[in-house]
Amino acid sequence: MNCNTPTDICFSFAGFQARGGLTDVHGDGWGIAFFEGRGVRLFLDPQASSGSKVAELVRSYPIHSLNVIAHIRKATQGVVSLENTHPFQRELWGRYWVFAHNGNLHGFRPALRGDYLPVGGTDSELAFCHLMETLRQRFPEGEPPLDALFATVQEVASEVGRHGEFNFLLSNGAFLFAHCASRLTYIVRQAPFASAHLKDQDISVDFRELTRPGDRVAVVATTPLTDNESWTPIPAGTLMLFVDGALRAGPATTCAFTPANPPSA
Repeated sequence: MNCNTPTDICFSFAGFQARGGLTDVHGDGWGIAFFEGRGVRLFLDPQASSGSKVAELVRSYPIHSLNVIAHIRKATQGVVSLENTHPFQRELWGRYWVFAHNGNLHGFRPALRGDYLPVGGTDSELAFCHLMETLRQRFPEGEPPLDALFATVQEVASEVGRHGEFNFLLSNGAFLFAHCASRLTYIVRQAPFASAHLKDQDISVDFRELTRPGDRVAVVATTPLTDNESWTPIPAGTLMLFVDGALRAGPATTCAFTPANPPSA
């Protein structure tokens, strides 16, 4: 989730939680990260989210955030364990960065110089370390303009994607990158708001009762979380950038990149 005003994700999380072992087969752990200012609340559990007590805690605790990344794991590389549970977190340029990956990379063995090393045994964390190391080496003086950052993330996504399926979400609390290799979809909720109904739980919410006219929220998921809203599939091979709940960069047919200063989180 990426939005222009601090928002809770309780509604979407109810559908997300059910997909971890109840309505889907992804039962090898789950995690969620909430950005608050320059800090991050990170909850991880190697248990299936549908039966996780940690998930119940998160669901009952309406944390308000501008950027949220959540992940349900189906293990392909690395044992089911806490250190292999997404999202992963690292520091770069004085900010926390959070990353979650869906897919499987084959023969991916980048030569890391040691700035970032994986703690667990997943291809996902290794790819994240490679991405962070590339950004640090490419821009040693600090965070670059957003257009240069976008181009570099896109370059690394293409490089890593040659090894397999590389769907991922990446955020530093000011914006959200979403890269689609095979399946990702998104929706931007803004005025005029309406009601929404979850696909995975019989739960509805009327956003007209919970929002203000200027609110805007972008939600990205592997498949739509609701069954009465129009979600937009992200084309394979596409990197998208969301800022303040709006699509800032993506396919040329959808949105041209406009350099901008990232908003304060």
